Amino acid sequence: MTALYPTNAVIREVGLRDGLQSIQAILPTEQKKAWIRQAHAAGQREIEVGSFVPARLLPQLADTAELVSYARTLPGVFASVLVPNLRGAENAIDSGADLMIVPLSASHAHSVANLRKTPDEVVAEVARIRAARDAAGSKTLIEGGVGTAFGCTIQGRVEPDEVLRLMRALLDAGADRVSLADTVGYADPAMVRGLFERAIAIAGDRFWCGHFHDTRGLGLANVFAALESGVTRFDACLAGIGGCPHAPGASGNVASEDLAYMLASMGIDIGQLLALREEVAGWLAGEALHGTLWRAGLPKTFAGASSRAAA
Repeated sequence: MTALYPTNAVIREVGLRDGLQSIQAILPTEQKKAWIRQAHAAGQREIEVGSFVPARLLPQLADTAELVSYARTLPGVFASVLVPNLRGAENAIDSGADLMIVPLSASHAHSVANLRKTPDEVVAEVARIRAARDAAGSKTLIEGGVGTAFGCTIQGRVEPDEVLRLMRALLDAGADRVSLADTVGYADPAMVRGLFERAIAIAGDRFWCGHFHDTRGLGLANVFAALESGVTRFDACLAGIGGCPHAPGASGNVASEDLAYMLASMGIDIGQLLALREEVAGWLAGEALHGTLWRAGLPKTFAGASSRAAA
């Protein structure tokens, strides 16, 4: 990479949560552990392993506590989980997760439909979560994730000033980190650059992550725009799975293997990620998978391509 953007970046693998919660298949716990183990072997260190939500709502994620415990046995793994409320946060604290992500929809309509809370009610919940975390003496970090930052399928346009107001409110309420997400794939690179530059100016080093969906084929272009704004960490799902229940039929997140290929300077072994993708595809037979690198393979001109492709 040139001096126009960071020389290093990190992919946080969110397939085990964002990906699996969006499909019908319930992956056995042992296969999830194999996914974590092989992602670790491929060089990934930040993994979102699940979500503390009621099992009756998302049976795919009922084994999250066990997965946190397993992930923490692997050297260097930073295990994160999603929590929708205080009860979920208490479970995350008890599990020993390194970080819990509290989702907030900047779209008022999407927030009520998805979380049954207004955006400001979510901010108040973060304040309660922070108080509970501190009272427990826990080191689990709190990330406030501002979703629908570029609009949503229910409300339509979301004003950038409202996104930034809510992001600032999350920090004031006690979030250690904040992130922005293009939940339904409405963003374009110009929008990303403008909003992320303003967000970083407010949050500084407490700005944590960019989360992009490839719904309209702009996922990697939007990552590049965020890189130019100084963002160095991105969510992605192996095989491009995942999505939003309020955007039916839309493709999922940026594919981890495609993003790792674009950010080859990260040091992630692309060959091993492709091998893991092939195994996950076998586990999720019949489910719609996405991404492009798996179709074309690594080019012969890619550094180390011949040895990695054989991995």
